[in-house]
Amino acid sequence: MGNARKKHSSEFKLKVALAAVRADDSPAIARQYGIAYSLVHKWRNQLENQGYLAFGINNDQEKETMKKKIAKLEQMIGKKEVELNLLKNFSDFYQSENGSS
Repeated sequence: MGNARKKHSSEFKLKVALAAVRADDSPAIARQYGIAYSLVHKWRNQLENQGYLAFGINNDQEKETMKKKIAKLEQMIGKKEVELNLLKNFSDFYQSENGSS
């Protein structure tokens, strides 16, 4: 068995922790979601002690992913601005060549 750990989303952790609190049966919830009881217990305790902040987006990996997505989107916007300017210039040139004002 490898040493790889599955990363669970904040939403999933909150969902499992809430289910554990509601059902008051962490082992059954662990079986239902196919995860270790220790995780259910840990997430339930985090929820009870820290509330919704326990699973907030403070994971450095999630932040880095979001930064990369933002940079990519900003780059796409820049390309679109250049394309629009080129089209506008072409349109202005075409109109001036055809005598339109």
